[in-house]
Amino acid sequence: MPLALLALAIGAFGIGTTEFVIMGVLPEVADDFGVSIPTAGWLVSGYALGVVFGAPLLTVLGTKVSRKKMLMSLMGLFVLGNAVSAFAPSFGVMLVGRVVASLAHGAFFGIGSVVAADLVAPQKKASAISLMFMGLTVANIVGVPLGTYIGQAAGWRVTFTLVAALGVVGLLGVAGLVPEAGRPETADVRAEFAAFRNVQVWLAMAMTVLGYGGVFAAITYITPMMTEVAGYSAGAVTWLLVLFGAGMFLGNLVGGRFADRALMPMLFTALAALSLALLLFTATAHDKVLAAITLTLIGALGFATVPPLQKWVLDQASAAPTLASAANIGAFNLGNALASWLGGLVITAGLGYTSPNWVGALLAGTALLLSFLAASLDRRGRSAAGRVVAKSEGAEPADTSASVPTAVRH
Repeated sequence: MPLALLALAIGAFGIGTTEFVIMGVLPEVADDFGVSIPTAGWLVSGYALGVVFGAPLLTVLGTKVSRKKMLMSLMGLFVLGNAVSAFAPSFGVMLVGRVVASLAHGAFFGIGSVVAADLVAPQKKASAISLMFMGLTVANIVGVPLGTYIGQAAGWRVTFTLVAALGVVGLLGVAGLVPEAGRPETADVRAEFAAFRNVQVWLAMAMTVLGYGGVFAAITYITPMMTEVAGYSAGAVTWLLVLFGAGMFLGNLVGGRFADRALMPMLFTALAALSLALLLFTATAHDKVLAAITLTLIGALGFATVPPLQKWVLDQASAAPTLASAANIGAFNLGNALASWLGGLVITAGLGYTSPNWVGALLAGTALLLSFLAASLDRRGRSAAGRVVAKSEGAEPADTSASVPTAVRH
């Protein structure tokens, strides 16, 4: 695998840390600004919505810029947003900082996915994408737990200051390791938008919204769930996030490896198991050991869907993949925003801190149904294409023989 993938993973590490660390320090932020936990959850939803809108917008704006320069610019925007969050005097300003940082997220992973896939042979594309996303999973093993610990010990502002510094490291990594090659083949935005005429691209993004959204329904409120329901101390949340991150790391590797071999079967298995794990989490959250095990499984199963979903989009939009790839990253975060909002609603309704798990199971189960539909449409498309090819091949000899004089044919 090319060394440039390491640079992409470094950037992903910084982005992954800021995306997920807010969950670990959510109570501290809420107390500092004097808002409720569901209100503080808007720092999660706002970030996710920023990714949704920022991914296609910045991707389109960067169509005439080399991919390396665009990735560097995105990391600079990421640093700025986290610096604003770190020194925010009010909740509203911090929300703005979160949104600014989030604008870089979708375009970075979208463009980075295309760059990663272009760096390797066709049969290794999903593995290359998973290696880039490995930075995101390692962030959940190292960056997020460490950031949570620092936030609880020294204050959440210190955490976001360090996250901004991580962004600087990511910027330097992209500058030093990603090759200059990789300028978009065309600056025609219409060619990029043409990919969205394919219903499979929309189905893939819907699966992304619902499937990964199921994970966020539970994870957004993991701190109060583990402390108020499972009985863990606030300090133990750090280690629980390490387990969740370890699950993500393993799930990402397995998802990438098997997606290169059998993409849709891998997706079926991951989504079905994720639905079941989220359903069980409602009960297992009441036991410390079972809660930790289930949390690890949710991380693994949730992230096992990422490489196959991203590769499916790249395959379906192969003629102009950059915008579709970025839009699918936005879809992940649209799912995050939707799920965290729905999770806050059921908590506010008085259904308890475990109720978001029911929401997550329903979302992931719906994604599974959509994956069956996508596979069925794909089979029909291939079958129809095969019949057309067979018919055209069968017609050629007849047309040829018809042009040969009768005397010659006999």
